[in-house]
Amino acid sequence: MTAHTTPAGPAAGPRAARRRLIRELLLVAGFFTVYKAGRLLSTDRTGEAFRNADRIWDAERLLHLPGEGAVQRLLLHGDAVVTTANTYYAAVHFPATALFLVWLYLRRPAHYLWTRRVLAVLTGAALVLHLTYPLAPPRMLPAARLIDTGQVYGPTVYRAAPDADTLANQFAAMPSLHFGWALMLAIGVIVATRGGSGAKGGKGSPWRLLWLLHPLVTLLVIVGTANHYWLDAIVAAALLGIALLVVPRPRAGDRHATDTERSTGTDTDTGTGTGPGSEAGTGADTDAEGAALPRPRRKSTAEAVGAGK
Repeated sequence: MTAHTTPAGPAAGPRAARRRLIRELLLVAGFFTVYKAGRLLSTDRTGEAFRNADRIWDAERLLHLPGEGAVQRLLLHGDAVVTTANTYYAAVHFPATALFLVWLYLRRPAHYLWTRRVLAVLTGAALVLHLTYPLAPPRMLPAARLIDTGQVYGPTVYRAAPDADTLANQFAAMPSLHFGWALMLAIGVIVATRGGSGAKGGKGSPWRLLWLLHPLVTLLVIVGTANHYWLDAIVAAALLGIALLVVPRPRAGDRHATDTERSTGTDTDTGTGTGPGSEAGTGADTDAEGAALPRPRRKSTAEAVGAGK
């Protein structure tokens, strides 16, 4: 008796893709919900948060880090500049990260899994620090003599009174996930587009390095608006470095097949390429007697993500 596998019906693929997409959405949403709920556990530790703020401020002066006020003075040269900075802080953080993950899921499944895991490790470590080390931001610290640009110029995501803010923990300044996520976004895009189509020597376009402007602008915004200290960003970068060391990067062969097709001029679905072991003009592999051999089916995005989990 010969064993064989009956292929699934035409609806099996779309159903499986929908299940994997729903699973990813629930996974990301669930993790974010746990993180937001966990942050709120330390909102009432006001005294400890201000003592830690004094220590951070003194440590920065001991390390001769530039004062946060120098960046804020640059933003205060015009109302439009500071309002733009406040808007960037309030409106870019989550949408940019979400769009980045969606692009990876659709175009670079292996890199999506890698990025999701790195962000999970980074965010989990940040939550531990938020709970164990509450920290008042520099806009609340009298010694810093900084303006709360969100309250004065708008827009802001925080209430004027931290103890009345039920949507955000204003004492979760260390580390800055605004900066950590922005830095991972830039690194993720640069790595995922390395060796893309049209690149010389498989290095990718040097223009992709411009994505580093996103974490740079984010750094200036979070410091200039007095929402974070320099050390908040430094600690976030250190935690991201640890996460990148812990989570293995995708192998070169894990890149999405569409990029290989574009760079080689072949189409694995239509079989129009030519080369050794294929018939000219058809791209079909043949056996010793010239009979066409079945070609392996390329995995869809959902299948690639589901395989990696």
